[in-house]
Amino acid sequence: MPSCRVPFVLVVLAALFSQNATAQTGLGAQGAETGPDRKQQWLVASPDPDIAAHALLFRPPGDGPFPLALIAHATTQNVLRRAQMPQPEYRALAEWLVARGFAVLVPERPGHGATGGRYLEDQGGCDEADYIGAGHATAASIAAALRYMRAQSFVRPDGAVIVGHSAGGWGALALAGEKAQGVTAIIAFAPGRGGHVNDCPNQVCAPHTLMSSAAEFGKGARVPVTWLVAANDTYFSPQLSRQLADAFRGGGGKVEFHLLPAYGGEGHWLAETEAGVKSAAAELERALKQTRAVAARKR
Repeated sequence: MPSCRVPFVLVVLAALFSQNATAQTGLGAQGAETGPDRKQQWLVASPDPDIAAHALLFRPPGDGPFPLALIAHATTQNVLRRAQMPQPEYRALAEWLVARGFAVLVPERPGHGATGGRYLEDQGGCDEADYIGAGHATAASIAAALRYMRAQSFVRPDGAVIVGHSAGGWGALALAGEKAQGVTAIIAFAPGRGGHVNDCPNQVCAPHTLMSSAAEFGKGARVPVTWLVAANDTYFSPQLSRQLADAFRGGGGKVEFHLLPAYGGEGHWLAETEAGVKSAAAELERALKQTRAVAARKR
């Protein structure tokens, strides 16, 4: 595999070795709401009983109950980059969902930024990457936050949507084959693991293992997936993404694959910006329409 890593000065971060582990005793809102979308800091449950996940919550006006949309963020195998990661916000995507009646939670999983603690999603080395284990670990974090939020009075127990980005989308695919109670749809922006090996565009660790893992996630998958990728995504190219979606479908999963227009200089980050969300809006609307139809049939 070619080496494309850009040299950088290794700064030893005190936070890396002394991150504060917050026991799950003070869960819930951590401050006042701000702005028209009621942005609020929360602590929510994680799979680690000693770690509470830092999260942002956005809500429409009123008391609800609202359907929940949970946004699962991307990750990196680089320990320093994880320690320095700012709290994921996905503000434009969250605002788009709030405008459509969703309460939106964006939790930061263990091993990242302010949440800290042990990184549960390690895929291991490149050649022997454990994509299945990493995906299930991400799914466990999503499920823990989801269970906690479903117990809140302003959240509906049904009609939840998981929106995953990159590794967060990969975890959402793993969740589709597990017991995802109350989840009616998954929207995955360029799901995958192992992209940009050594910071090289269009280089992926063990792509055949990635495909076989996608097929494994498709077995017994109960939740329909909308799979979105930009034409200029260099982490998981449209060609590879389509092969992964086909593998997931071949395993038994229900998936609709959509290629989005090229976005900026790197399409992989489309989900994080207002312009990117606008480019995906039509497919997002279609996915939510199907979600509402499923929820209506279950009532």
